[in-house]
Amino acid sequence: MAGVSNRSGRWRWTALAAALVVLDASLTFNNLWPTPGVSWNGELSVELAVCVLAMAFGSRWFGPPSRPMLGLVAALWVLLVVGRYGEVTAPALYGRQINLYWDARHVSAVAAMLVRVASVWAIFLALAAAALIPFLLHAVLRWAFGRVTDAMGRLRERRALVLLASVAVLWFVGQRLDNRFPAVPRFSTPVTQTYARQARLLARELASRGAVTLGPGPSFDSDLARVRGADVFLIFVESYGAVSFDRPEFADRLAASRARLEADIRATGRGVVSAYVESPTFGGASWLAHVSLMSGIEARDEDTNVLLMSQKRDTLVTTFARHGYRTVAVMPGLQEDWPEGGFYGFDDIYGNKRLEYDGPPFGWWSIPDQFTIARLDALEVARQARPPVFVFFPTIGTHTPFTPTAPYQPDWARVLTKRPYDQTDVDRAWDQVPDWLNLGPSYVQALSYAYTSLGGYLRLRGDRDFIMILIGDHQPPAAVSGGLAPWDVPVHVIASRKDTLVRLRAHGFRSGLSPAHPVVTRMHQLLPVLLDAFGEPEKSTQPVFQAESKARLRD
Repeated sequence: MAGVSNRSGRWRWTALAAALVVLDASLTFNNLWPTPGVSWNGELSVELAVCVLAMAFGSRWFGPPSRPMLGLVAALWVLLVVGRYGEVTAPALYGRQINLYWDARHVSAVAAMLVRVASVWAIFLALAAAALIPFLLHAVLRWAFGRVTDAMGRLRERRALVLLASVAVLWFVGQRLDNRFPAVPRFSTPVTQTYARQARLLARELASRGAVTLGPGPSFDSDLARVRGADVFLIFVESYGAVSFDRPEFADRLAASRARLEADIRATGRGVVSAYVESPTFGGASWLAHVSLMSGIEARDEDTNVLLMSQKRDTLVTTFARHGYRTVAVMPGLQEDWPEGGFYGFDDIYGNKRLEYDGPPFGWWSIPDQFTIARLDALEVARQARPPVFVFFPTIGTHTPFTPTAPYQPDWARVLTKRPYDQTDVDRAWDQVPDWLNLGPSYVQALSYAYTSLGGYLRLRGDRDFIMILIGDHQPPAAVSGGLAPWDVPVHVIASRKDTLVRLRAHGFRSGLSPAHPVVTRMHQLLPVLLDAFGEPEKSTQPVFQAESKARLRD
């Protein structure tokens, strides 16, 4: 009988230890980069220690919790697990912490992207996991809390739990009050801090409505003399980050396509200078980079962006328009109304539908970047007896998850037909499936396609006078760029106007397609650099727009 009792006791202690490990690991796991998976390195949770103390005193004063109460505690713990997962996964895969107030509105768009590019089986498994994981997690956590509750009913086990939990709380407090306190064992950041941070962000956003102010923008008084008569293309290359140069595994694989692009530039009598600038965003929210550069006002958050859009200001677009340019936005990813176009002051906007692509679909928005370039050429550049054009073109071919990448078509005339590619090339592209655990190769392939398309167009229009500004909007998500990557992006200016290139070199740009660290400036401060390279200050300028507030767009 004594042997049976000893075995029963050992089983209880083993089950209790397992329950404590499960509860601790559920709040202290870390991301397993570059995957959405997690790993545990043995950190401790002070929240578990506080919970154990609360259960010990609660059981003594009020008796053991009922089964419904255990279910509620397990459900609340699931919320903590979800918070922990978001806290460690978002920075690892996306590159920054989540702001639920602003990020939640983009969930549906991200989900639509994933559905568009993922296989049916991947979608099914994702939905099944979303439904089953919380249920299974709740069941496991309820079992674990049940073991802890059972232990509270036995004096020896309760005392051991209270002692361990008390030491853990005191150790946690000691580490934060005195740097000389032993750093081992390590405690993870409490998940309650994550939710507290989100609450503070929400309170700050709500309190700051109407309180955010913007200073004056830069001077837009360049006479554009050094580029007068040339077509100017401002091309934001999606997810084109410094990581494509800094990480050897990317740079080595992109070396050949970069060499071809540079050869295309030289063969057409043009030159190129390059630099790094710091983007106001990371891994997404491209529009913040767009508005920062074209307005000269740094927009690092939606509050600033919305307020800026509610004001009548001069922009790079209106500056070119004042000097006789036709200004157009070519946006293959634009599928809805774009009120921001009115803020910029474009003469015309070509969205997804107006581009009239009839070929096979590739990626989230279906339209290959090479087609967009060819269509822009047909609609605007190839026209006879026209004014010079200023073009704003945000590409989409290098958007996460980067596949499928369209094949490059050397016959540019065929690109605009209903059968732009051979079927074998289409099938080969469609066979590309995103490897969500390793997006690097897809990223390289997509960038290589962008280089080839741009180089091909430069050769196609080798006789044209172009100023082509290629700039990244932001680094790719941290799943590609890695943790703690800088917010730097490359900018290249391709031109046959030597005076413009010389001026940019004076601002820190270097000759060639390879920029050098450190950054020459931040994104919004690049605007006056470009205007200086494009011309001299005008002796007498037309008044630029003042920041006159209109009704805020969000209202």
